[in-house]
Amino acid sequence: MVSKKVTLVNAQGFHMRPASVFATAMGKYPCNVTINFNGNNYNAKSLLNIIAACIKCGSEIELICDGPEEDKALDEAVKMIESGLGE
Repeated sequence: MVSKKVTLVNAQGFHMRPASVFATAMGKYPCNVTINFNGNNYNAKSLLNIIAACIKCGSEIELICDGPEEDKALDEAVKMIESGLGE
């Protein structure tokens, strides 16, 4: 299991489009990918779970990857978040 805390930088937070892009990208990895936010865990491969988390700009989240290719998944997840998810 690997994890890293990052801050969401895109102005609109995790709304529909960036959440969809993120969930799709994480879906290609065989490991479990979880977002820990405000003490709750959300499946990062699920668009609805990400939307339900209501993660706003400036929020600190912890990305947790566990299983095969966990390092690759975490690297991509961190890069996506830090780059603003394309916004």
